[in-house]
Amino acid sequence: MSRQAPNSKKQLTTLNPGKDIEKLFADGVKIGIYGSSFDPVTNVHLWTASTVAHRKDLDFVIFLPSSSKRLDKKLQTDDVHRVEMLKLAIEKNPKFILDDYELNVLPGNQYTYYTMRYFKEVFPGADLQFIMGADLLVDIGEGKWKWAEELISENKFIVMARNGIDILATISKSPLLRNHDDGRFQLLDKGLAMEISSTYIREEFALGGEPQYLLPGACYEYIKENQLYREILR
Repeated sequence: MSRQAPNSKKQLTTLNPGKDIEKLFADGVKIGIYGSSFDPVTNVHLWTASTVAHRKDLDFVIFLPSSSKRLDKKLQTDDVHRVEMLKLAIEKNPKFILDDYELNVLPGNQYTYYTMRYFKEVFPGADLQFIMGADLLVDIGEGKWKWAEELISENKFIVMARNGIDILATISKSPLLRNHDDGRFQLLDKGLAMEISSTYIREEFALGGEPQYLLPGACYEYIKENQLYREILR
């Protein structure tokens, strides 16, 4: 096991009080890795994770907030706020686990390939699958991701439907994807195209709207209390 694993177990326990972290390290455990900016986490994020866990018989879903150091995403909220909102959002679901790994890696190491390699070292006995939307699969197939070939060849994926994207056509058009289409892409194309974005919620807050029922109640109160998303950042 990686030398990082003991520290990872301690950190996971701290981030997820009251949850059975030991089960994450059991042989044969099925874990989905769900990365996003979660700026903020929405009810659709939670519903999606729950649906994926149910349909794919996952034991756990790890919520992985993306690094604020990434060049391809401009985050509006400090890491500490995103982490606190995720804690509030998932605290009552024993299958949902928060991991802040990507918030602490050095710039240049936030790529998904490195993240999945890390989790395979930490959970060597687990069946790990990366959860992503079909829009990200399109980007990977078009060569827009760093270490795309290594990522695809060494991992398994749960791919969620997105409106207007033909997942099977996406795979067939990309030499990289179709040459690794050996069952590693688990497609979920029924009823998973709900799209209430974090961007929409941020804009509603900034413009004096009322997105109360689009995100967990505790997160809504946290945003109001900490006066987050008071302006639209472009």
